[in-house]
Amino acid sequence: MLENGLLLSTFAAKHLHDLSPALLDEYDNLINNPTNDWDIFYWASGVKPTPQEFDTKIMSMLKEHVQNNDREARIKQPDLY
Repeated sequence: MLENGLLLSTFAAKHLHDLSPALLDEYDNLINNPTNDWDIFYWASGVKPTPQEFDTKIMSMLKEHVQNNDREARIKQPDLY
């Protein structure tokens, strides 16, 4: 879905190069295991509580990213490398 594409791609562009192997595993689990993409969006935006199995450091980082306190423009996905 487009909303997650924007959130996850901008998050990845900002953070993936600095993540430890453990955090990369958490990220992989988050983007590959929920059966409904809307769940990730609702958890990250605080609409629904995050289940314990996905309430990780990566989810905390994603929630902070979603808040966009720096008011970054996120109207398109970052360019691929």
